[in-house]
Amino acid sequence: MGYAALLRAPHVARLLFGTLLGRLPAGMTALVIALALREAGTPYSRIGLATAAYAIAAAVGGPVLGRIVDLTGQPRVLVASAALAGTGYALLALAPGDALAAPLGAAVAGLCMPPLEPCLRSLWPDVVAEDQLDTAYAFDSASQQVLYVAGPLAVAGIAGALSPTAALWTAAVLGLLGALVVAGSAPARAWQAPPRAAGAGLLGPLRSPGLVLLLLGLAGAGWAVGAQNVLFIAYAEQHPGGLPGGAGTLLALAALAGLLGALGYGAARWRAGTATRTWVLALGMAACYLPLLLLPGPWPMAAAAFVSGLGLAPLLAAAFVLVAELAPTGTVTEAFAWLVTLFATGNAAGYAVSGALVDGSLHAVALCAVGGITLGGALLLATRTRLRPAAAVPLPA
Repeated sequence: MGYAALLRAPHVARLLFGTLLGRLPAGMTALVIALALREAGTPYSRIGLATAAYAIAAAVGGPVLGRIVDLTGQPRVLVASAALAGTGYALLALAPGDALAAPLGAAVAGLCMPPLEPCLRSLWPDVVAEDQLDTAYAFDSASQQVLYVAGPLAVAGIAGALSPTAALWTAAVLGLLGALVVAGSAPARAWQAPPRAAGAGLLGPLRSPGLVLLLLGLAGAGWAVGAQNVLFIAYAEQHPGGLPGGAGTLLALAALAGLLGALGYGAARWRAGTATRTWVLALGMAACYLPLLLLPGPWPMAAAAFVSGLGLAPLLAAAFVLVAELAPTGTVTEAFAWLVTLFATGNAAGYAVSGALVDGSLHAVALCAVGGITLGGALLLATRTRLRPAAAVPLPA
């Protein structure tokens, strides 16, 4: 089944549209918080606090909400969390200059961000045939690349035409609308997680050693992306006027390559198993990052940025399937939420470390980016025998 046939399948277009609509605030929030608080005269130190509160709360809230979904189902969790996240955005919009209200609103918005991505990935096996899961996950991964471009563009457009505060209200509304679209669909209403595996315990999906190893490997990919962002920003500052759009163009080229890479991955027919594909693609992503070490002139750097983006989305598409295979029974939504959390944590760490290196050398930042995904891929290669389905790997006592 090709992508056109996939989109014509029952419920697919609605689920993808609702997920993208409801996830758009995630691509808007960091920028819109900074703009809204700055407009209110907030110092940068407090802007950093509010942004960090959002990121940390989202990292904590995702797995918690994922577990609640596995235990109770999708609709109520999606709608309730979206409404609560909207309350956080409203608090930010009403009191962006308040030293307490702003970080509190940001934390609520992050903690209650509706788990649309994990829910969608839990639904795919019920929506498409087993032999079409790779295509569905690849299209899912490709569509997520849109968020990296559409989110900041939406903020810029709304803030320019109206105000940053209006962008906060928009984020609240979009999150709720997306949650309602997905929660009201027949697959979401019918979905129920099977009874949790007896050995899952408090750790849930993290009781699977293979899944933990996979998540750590993907944190390396997140690290690479965070460092890459710093590299592109600093490179553009050192080459003013060298490339139209500067860092934005480099980031957009990487995102475009990711979109094309995921579509190509989903269109291919693979003989290798999911675990093999995952570690091979992780090392392939590392290879795609190598040209960044050259730090060439602006136009060759644009080509290097494009190449660097080719591996991420295919890697995630393969990882989505592997997460479902490795998660203990009844914990799949939480497992997908942990993927989002570990990737975001790696991203933040890569951003922070490369930010500390950038004043010294751009080569150090480029090496930081390459090193993150190289270590992640090497970990997956070294532990490839552990990346087996949960049924084949006994949970530790």
